[in-house]
Amino acid sequence: MEITLLWVLCVALIVLGLAGTVLPFLPGTVLVWGGVVLGAWIDDFARVGTTTVVVLSVLAVLAWALDYVAGLMGAQKAGASKQALLGAAVGTVVGLFMGLVGVLFMPLVGAAIGEYLAQKDQSRAVKVGLATWVGIMVGLIAKVVLAFTMVGIFVAALLI
Repeated sequence: MEITLLWVLCVALIVLGLAGTVLPFLPGTVLVWGGVVLGAWIDDFARVGTTTVVVLSVLAVLAWALDYVAGLMGAQKAGASKQALLGAAVGTVVGLFMGLVGVLFMPLVGAAIGEYLAQKDQSRAVKVGLATWVGIMVGLIAKVVLAFTMVGIFVAALLI
């Protein structure tokens, strides 16, 4: 019975983690990583060995880093001001209260408003907002791909 509950917790962590890759209020890849490490531990690392856990840990750290770095890289590539970066951060927080659409588009709006306040140039503000948004979306897609890759490696290790 106890083993069954641990496996249920393992699966729940992985599912919540996959949801968290697109929902910013859940630490997606951390939850996926926690689930796969729990699964490896339940099985005493017999099928999912320490090498696999290390590989999954590296993927989790990479996904976490990409999540934060990609948006900044997009903004920096467009020459965003500090106000645009602050605006993107505020937009992200505001977007949390607006559902998935808010989460996806409020960083763009925030970056554009921040850049406009800094430079008073509407065209530049739109360019910076779009570049920031593209960076965030690239990071989001990479994070989702890496999370599913982690799950795939874990399931393959369990079945082989």
